Amino acid sequence: MAEKAAEKKQRIQSALAALEAAYPDAKPGLDFTNPFELLVATMLSAQCTDKRVNMVTKELFPVYGTPEKLGAATPEEIIPYIRGCGLFNTKAKNLVATAKIIHEQYGDKVPEDRDTLTNLPGVGRKTANVVVSNAFGVPAIAVDTHVFRVSNRIGLAKAADVTKTEQQLMKNIPKEDWSKAHHWIILHGRQVCAARKPKCDICTVREYCRAYLDKKI
Repeated sequence: MAEKAAEKKQRIQSALAALEAAYPDAKPGLDFTNPFELLVATMLSAQCTDKRVNMVTKELFPVYGTPEKLGAATPEEIIPYIRGCGLFNTKAKNLVATAKIIHEQYGDKVPEDRDTLTNLPGVGRKTANVVVSNAFGVPAIAVDTHVFRVSNRIGLAKAADVTKTEQQLMKNIPKEDWSKAHHWIILHGRQVCAARKPKCDICTVREYCRAYLDKKI
């Protein structure tokens, strides 16, 4: 039986409340002290765990922690520091190019505008959303693999790609909760709602989860 609009709205509100209760202290998993460090760390996080990125940036930032220093380096100089993240050749080129632009065109200040950020080499919408949300306090929902999987599984969204998922989440989640909800969903995906074997037996959201209710998991 199709879910009525009012029922869907109530279920989503209940699911969000359950997520907030489960992860009240949710925060970014990446270590950073300023917007530039967050941008670099997020660019490195593609297909890499936050834990690994934090290990890499712990060595990288003391040497190349500013746009000026990173932008003046060559990709070959950066690779030894970021090799542990994977895709290091492409990431090194993008990091150097982006740092150079920020130094030369923006006076070493990371742009606060999402569209400007996405014009930087290697910076997609997800990365831009992470930066504007966590560095500048702009409401945003960054849809990574965890957010895409979990939000569609629970039924906070119903979309086949990340762009439509983001649009639906922005519609279904109060704007003031966008940034927080992003972290709730990520933690839930890492700790409970795994891709292959979700831990439904301990899930506090299951009674509001569309996949669980429909017996699809």
